Amino acid sequence: MSLFRLANRGQFTAAATSTTKANGVPAAVQGLNFAQTYGNAEHHHHSGRADSPAKFAMVNGYASTKTVFNSPTPTRNFSTSSKALETTQVPDFSPYKSKSSGNNKAFSYLMVGSMGLLASAGAKATVTDILSNLSASADVLALAKAEVDISSIPEGKNATIKWRGKPVFIRHRTQSEIQEADSVAMSELRDPQNDADRFETREWLVMLGVCTHLGCVPIGEAGDFGGWYCPCHGSHYDISGRARKGPAPTNLEVPVYSLDDGKLTIG
Repeated sequence: MSLFRLANRGQFTAAATSTTKANGVPAAVQGLNFAQTYGNAEHHHHSGRADSPAKFAMVNGYASTKTVFNSPTPTRNFSTSSKALETTQVPDFSPYKSKSSGNNKAFSYLMVGSMGLLASAGAKATVTDILSNLSASADVLALAKAEVDISSIPEGKNATIKWRGKPVFIRHRTQSEIQEADSVAMSELRDPQNDADRFETREWLVMLGVCTHLGCVPIGEAGDFGGWYCPCHGSHYDISGRARKGPAPTNLEVPVYSLDDGKLTIG
């Protein structure tokens, strides 16, 4: 059996991991330095030479094998001084600084005020445009109200006008027709409503000519009750425009109107 033993352990010094230049800035790593001494008198080896490379020897009973590591780099120490770390330099802007702060403040206030006025004017114009687009056009406003001269309508006759795309029935009622409307019991009505509650001036009947069943236009002075009759589905209305017979669920609608010196204003 062969017995191996470590004959000698060489001593070496690692080179600095970083070096510094003359101005204190760290330089790149150049390598490791294995400066060494080897051998001693006890094991009958020659003492090491300063100019010799590092030698590590493994010795056995028959032969000696040597592995050599060389590095010509001298030993350097790593510097951690503040001079080497302070590499950031901030430019000096003092020559550009204004000597008078009052003028700068006045200019800043002027710019802020001007921008505020411009923004307010722009916002006002935008809101005005939006509202003008959302509002009704001139032709729609013209149809919002209708004025009719009713002085030419004789007593006991009907007139039909167009308002907002719908027919409006106007009748100059006689006293007998008003009495007939008042004589109807509320229990007989499908949609109970007094004649006096429907019209401001009793002799003038004003209501929309649209059947409350399916929107047809009833015929005047017809039906079983002497008022209006819808031939589409057989709805009958009395002289006050109240539903009396047929599928119509409610009375004919009375629009908002006013009477003034022989003029009727609807809407």
